[in-house]
Amino acid sequence: MPIGGGTFTVQNKILPGAYINFVSLGSVVKMGTRGIAALPLELNWGPENKVFSMYAEDFNKTALNVFGYDPTDPAVLLVREALKRARAVLIYRVNSGGDKATATIGGMTVTAAWGGTRGNDVAVAVLANADDATKVDVVTYLDGMVMDTQTVVKAEGSAGLKANDFVTFGSASALEVAVATKLTGGTNGTVNGAAHTAALNGFEVETFSVIGYPGTDNTIKALYAAFVKRLRDDEGKKIVGVLYQYAGDNIGLINVKNGVVLSDGTTVTGDKAVAWVAGASAGAEINESLTNDTYDDAVDVDIKYTKSQFEAAIQAGEFVFYADNGAARVLTDINSLTTFGGGVTEDWTSNRVIRVLDGWANDVARIFGDSYIGRVTNSDTGRQLFKADLVSLALQYQAIDAISDFKSEDITIQQGNGKRDVAVDSALKPNDSMEKLYMTTVVN
Repeated sequence: MPIGGGTFTVQNKILPGAYINFVSLGSVVKMGTRGIAALPLELNWGPENKVFSMYAEDFNKTALNVFGYDPTDPAVLLVREALKRARAVLIYRVNSGGDKATATIGGMTVTAAWGGTRGNDVAVAVLANADDATKVDVVTYLDGMVMDTQTVVKAEGSAGLKANDFVTFGSASALEVAVATKLTGGTNGTVNGAAHTAALNGFEVETFSVIGYPGTDNTIKALYAAFVKRLRDDEGKKIVGVLYQYAGDNIGLINVKNGVVLSDGTTVTGDKAVAWVAGASAGAEINESLTNDTYDDAVDVDIKYTKSQFEAAIQAGEFVFYADNGAARVLTDINSLTTFGGGVTEDWTSNRVIRVLDGWANDVARIFGDSYIGRVTNSDTGRQLFKADLVSLALQYQAIDAISDFKSEDITIQQGNGKRDVAVDSALKPNDSMEKLYMTTVVN
């Protein structure tokens, strides 16, 4: 082998050898992943003053420890509805700040892990150990179920006890045997505009596709609508908001009109159905439409409409469920846009079309940020590399039928006004799903 070798920047090497650079004509780019929804929720238990995540795959296993309830309990209905379609849900508990339930048991103060009324269903007992008279078993119960058992030396007090998912233990020099005693005094915090503002501040720094407000307060609805518009228009984060009976007139806002009835008889009113719509919208791929899709485990709708009312709902930009032989279906997957003109057509009311456009904007921003900002020279070579990545991305969109008729010439790129600026023009033709059939049959 020659002594010289490696890579080169300019042709100025001294030693004999092979200097070889590898240059990608477009790095391996991938479409962004969807599937994460964000929800502000009123809960009786759980983390406070922060955003936390719950993945669909973990919900059944961890719901009891995180939320204090079995995954089938009505108290976690909205989490359950969102996770029917979403890969994960980001949650902010908007009724934080309540009192933690407490009790004095066995000579020590026991305090609930979180504020909230669910803490009043927690009990702790200090029981004599069956095998060692010098020890006691400290048992934590939730609704009579054993959640945690710790065996410690009685004379050493609480020093050997560790906090669990439900309680923390105060200091005690010695432990006394005590029957199971419920904690008391747990309360939920107050829900107000400030709580929702804190939730939005928390969500803003997270990554998600859709945010929903499952409530009826018009002032709070406006707060979430403004948040979505600001992130879309000013921050470049193409998220979608889901609200109940809110005429947003915006491609980024979905206006849910009614709800459904589940197979167990539970009525999910329109404001609560926001959770499912948010999860389903987040979980839908850019080449998917929710039109005519069934609401999981629903057997009816809570409010039924006539044909003329359905037509009026569509014209008003409302997302409606209809009953269909023991199921509830999405009438048409539309957003709240009702004003057209200036290049904005009725095609823009389709959430599938908007998912394509938003996906493209988010993917391009991600690729540029990850691979080009501060890394690639703004020369013709560098810009052509960027174009190659964009062409590769567009071909992926076309391969899954998200767009049609794409040609590499549909993307042009050049230096912008400044030396650090890149100007790109792209032309995309989003596809949509079949919804209306117009057939003429000639009868001989």
